[in-house]
Order: sequence, then C-alpha cells, then structure tokens
Amino acid sequence: MSRPASVLDLVQSHRITAVIYAAAKLSLAEAVGDEAKSVAELARLVSADERALRRLLVGLTTLGLCRQADHDRFAMTDLGLQLGETADPSFKDWVLFEGEMLAQSWSGLVDSVRTGKTATQLRGEGDDRYAATGNTPESNRRFNAAMVSLTRSIVPKIVTAHDFAAARLVMDIGGGTGELIGAIVQHNPHLEGIVFDLARCETDARTHFDRLGIAGRSRFVTGSFFEDIPSGADTIVMKSILHNWNDDRCRIILRNCRNALPSDGTLIVIERIMPERATTAPEDRSCVMSDLNMLRGPGGCERTEAEYRKLADSAGFAFVRTTGIGSFSLVQFRKSGH
Repeated sequence: MSRPASVLDLVQSHRITAVIYAAAKLSLAEAVGDEAKSVAELARLVSADERALRRLLVGLTTLGLCRQADHDRFAMTDLGLQLGETADPSFKDWVLFEGEMLAQSWSGLVDSVRTGKTATQLRGEGDDRYAATGNTPESNRRFNAAMVSLTRSIVPKIVTAHDFAAARLVMDIGGGTGELIGAIVQHNPHLEGIVFDLARCETDARTHFDRLGIAGRSRFVTGSFFEDIPSGADTIVMKSILHNWNDDRCRIILRNCRNALPSDGTLIVIERIMPERATTAPEDRSCVMSDLNMLRGPGGCERTEAEYRKLADSAGFAFVRTTGIGSFSLVQFRKSGH
C-alpha cells in the first residue's frame, strides 16, 4: 500500500484491523483454499450473507489479501493465505488476539497517557495483567496461541543467530508452551531444554515436546521468575519478557537469572530495540506502537540498546554482542563478576 495521504487516512486504520479480523474469524483463507471460489460458495462455507461477504472480499482485495478472479470469484493472495490456520507462517491466532483483545484495550489509551496507568490498574485489578487474565481460560488460550504465532515467525532466525554449540542445557524463561525452546533443541541435537513458566502453560508445552519428538530432551518447570529461577542451565533465553515490565521488576528477573547461571553462564535477550530517535520508517513505527501497547497493557516499555545494556549491567551482566533478527534483536550477555 502507498503511504497514507493525510491524517484522515491514518485515523481510519482501525478499519483495516477490523476487516482482517473479520476474515480470520470467518476462516476465509481456509474456505477459499488454493483455488478461486464464487461468493455464493464461500457464503455457504463460512455461513455469511452473500452480498455482505462480497463487500468484505472487495475490501480484502484492496489490502492485497485477496484477488478478484472475475466479477464474483475471489482467491487468496500469498499474503492472505497467512490468515489460514495451517499456513507457514500463519498469523491467524495473532489477528484474532489483536481483534478480540488488543483493539479493545487500545480504546482506553487516552486514560493511560493521562495517568501513566495500565488498563488493569485503571480497572482496579492490580499491577499484573497476566494474573488478571490468567483466571480466564479463553483469554489464556488466545494469548498463548498469539504468542506462539509471533514467536514461530522468527524462530528460524533465532536458532541461526546464536551458536549454541558450547551450550549444554538451555532454559527459556517465560517460555510459554515451548515454541522457542522446541526449535532450539530440534536444531541442536546435543542440547537439553527447559521451559520455565507458570503452571497453566505446562500441559500444552508437554504436548508440543511430544509432537516434536524431543520429550526426552525437554522438560517443563513450574515457577515464577519474580521469585526464584532453578539452577542447572548454562544458557538462559528470554524472548519478549523484559519489555512487559518496568525497570524495577526487570532487575528482579535479571538478578534471578544471574543467581541461576554458573560463573560462565550466558543470557540471551530477544526484544524489539527502540530507536534512539524515531523516524517514519516502518520498523520504527512497529517498535513505537509496541511500546504504546506496553503502556496500555502490562506496564512495561520498549527500550533502546543502551537502556537494555544499563539494565543488564545493574543486575550483574556484561554485554557481549547484538544481532539483528528482523524486527527483533538478539542481545547476548555473560555473567559478570559483580
């Protein structure tokens, strides 16, 4: 798409989210499949009004997600196929998460900017969004599925961006259902892996390890990274964890990581890196929008590389290197003497 011509174009962007969400919710990518289909057939397959569905398909065409084969037949583009459940990559779960949870949360952004408080704080539900939503099974399922969707899209870059040859046991802190550690262990046959997270992720993680055939080299350990992290791993990985929390809570997590690691231990932090000076570049916009999402959501922030290095240093880690991996960066630290 070309750059929006005015503020009017920008402020209507929420309509694009709604259109893409509707397509995912209706499972249009699955219904269309690999060949163009008539609107009448698609309407039957997704239980929709034929005329209204055609209007949605035309909207998706303007976004590059569909193409109009003729007047009443539509096909999915390669981009549109990413809305399918089994696509590689598939962003369906993230789209559903965005449409059902994040879009509603963003409607209160003005209140968060005025007060500096998150949505859960403003509702009087405490400081921890994850504790507040963790009691809702559907919210928990939707969140985990969305995180898997996002992680899976960059896993190939992560497993090649760092050389795990010297590692023996890698632990993914806050690793959810095991998407990342599963890929790391699969890619490195000499490794054993641990996912350390809350108990609500355990069943799905164990199922995932069985599906990958790595259950003998991977396990799940229940716990909270704010309380204590088990020792034994020589390498700790954290993806999209620190950006959820303010500096004080991040230091608790990092110090617990340091206490768990041996003297020559490695810490790998995978996060978006905030630009020192933001521009209109798409990657800058993506990072800044994520930063505002943290303001509204869990209460953390996206940080510059200098801020991550300062934070890690205060917890007893020395910077080693940074490797760009798409919209994320892999920052490697080693346990230091202080």
